[in-house]
Amino acid sequence: MSQQPPGNIDSGVVLDGSYLAASPTPAEAVALAPRGAARASAIRGHEPVIIGTVTVLLFFVVWQGIGLLRDRSPDGLALGPFLFVPPSQLFLPAPLDIAKAFQAYVQDGRIWKDVAVSGQELAIGYVAAAILGIILGLLVGWYARLRYALDPFITFLYATPRIVLLPLFIIWFGIAGVRNLDANLVKVARSFGASDFQLFRTIALPGSVPFILTGLRLGIGHALTGVVVGELVAAQFGVGQMMAVAGATFQSSKVFAGLFLIAGAGMLMTFTLQRLEQRFQAWRPKPN
Repeated sequence: MSQQPPGNIDSGVVLDGSYLAASPTPAEAVALAPRGAARASAIRGHEPVIIGTVTVLLFFVVWQGIGLLRDRSPDGLALGPFLFVPPSQLFLPAPLDIAKAFQAYVQDGRIWKDVAVSGQELAIGYVAAAILGIILGLLVGWYARLRYALDPFITFLYATPRIVLLPLFIIWFGIAGVRNLDANLVKVARSFGASDFQLFRTIALPGSVPFILTGLRLGIGHALTGVVVGELVAAQFGVGQMMAVAGATFQSSKVFAGLFLIAGAGMLMTFTLQRLEQRFQAWRPKPN
């Protein structure tokens, strides 16, 4: 006769002289859960960052590999019936070439003047557009008659090519924020005798914050584009002006260095505003 394990006599069965344990209770299953499950959950929580980082690294590895292949086999590499000819350095410099160009740009010392000029232009234009856009957007979104009066002009500006009036685009998200407020909150506040200023301060402004932040985030790319295009047209200093001169003199590596500098600044600003958006996400009005 096989020996039963200690404890509950119904916790298992005897089959062919061997003992088979029954399924554990839910409490036992939680206690016996492997620690790897918690680790797997933590990894899944960071999947966007992990996958994004690995993808970017692979992209740069492949890009640099094309550069190495170009140095070793400038006439191309036969891949079966196909011949792969890597693009010339003029059209596609390798990441290491761009890094060397950026190092020379820093050592030259002009980078600090260019960054200061472009940063000043970005700050003045972006902050001025944000203040004007937020104030005008809140007023137009709150007062319907004012919105009726200005809608034709807003539509006209919206139809205008973006490159001409990029900073004004922040206005749109201020309007959307106020017009998406919870109407029930406004009705309840009015029923208690709240004034327009009190409604604006306690309901309209807090409820519009998430939309304002979204507008500010989406306006970063347009603001940077405006800075670069403005410097391409007429400027003595600035990252955009440097890129224009480098492109005209076929210094592709230097153009890419300026491109990564601008893109890096845009990514940093966008990430900062994304974190602020997440912090104020609870303020966003919920759909009825």
